[in-house]
Amino acid sequence: MKLTFYTDYSLRVLLYLAHESDRSVTITELAEFYDISRNHLVKVVHQLGINGFIKTTRGRAGGIVLGKKPNEISVGSVVRLSEPDIDLLDCFNQDKDNCKISRACKLKGILKKAQNNFLKELDHCLLSDLLIPEKKFFNPDIPIHFINN
Repeated sequence: MKLTFYTDYSLRVLLYLAHESDRSVTITELAEFYDISRNHLVKVVHQLGINGFIKTTRGRAGGIVLGKKPNEISVGSVVRLSEPDIDLLDCFNQDKDNCKISRACKLKGILKKAQNNFLKELDHCLLSDLLIPEKKFFNPDIPIHFINN
């Protein structure tokens, strides 16, 4: 399974906003920091705003802030929002299932269970769990060591 860039960008936007919780941020600032397309970020920010993850203000003094506290945003909810077709196999969806052995297939059950466990694990991870010291977040020269839990 590979998550889309859209999901990656959604999570990056939220992480940046969580680290900059004391001020409003612009899409241009986000695009420049991550070196990614501003046009893609406009779509991401729009969807995050519609779904209450962020608040947007238009105009000269406008910008983006988190719409919820970091401890109220689960990674799983963001992934579900930004991955509209998250099923590992077409047979998980009755409308798309064309497999001749689907009704008796044991592989389907195992993979569905794995997908559910993946999402359940992401549901337990909150945006607040992903925050790191600010000087490490904004300084690419300081190494960050990831710890497996």
